[in-house]
Amino acid sequence: MNPDEFTLRELVRMAEGRGRLDWGRTSCLMALVANILRDPKKTKAVKPGDFNPYFQKQKPVMRVTMAQLKGMFPDAKRMVMSDGGSKR
Repeated sequence: MNPDEFTLRELVRMAEGRGRLDWGRTSCLMALVANILRDPKKTKAVKPGDFNPYFQKQKPVMRVTMAQLKGMFPDAKRMVMSDGGSKR
């Protein structure tokens, strides 16, 4: 494959896609072997995502109400400047 016709961004994306594909296959095989050799009474089953460096766990989304949001920010009317004068 001649890389001359591609931009650097396209080449990086192709390389990353290839890495994701390869790690997807490898992590499936690693999970299979680990689950075959584990003791079901002592350990739980592993997933391919446990071995895949590209797999990221979803971070929980924090829900905030409007009242909580208003409480996080100071009231602009009551803010006092550092020189002692009030902000107007």
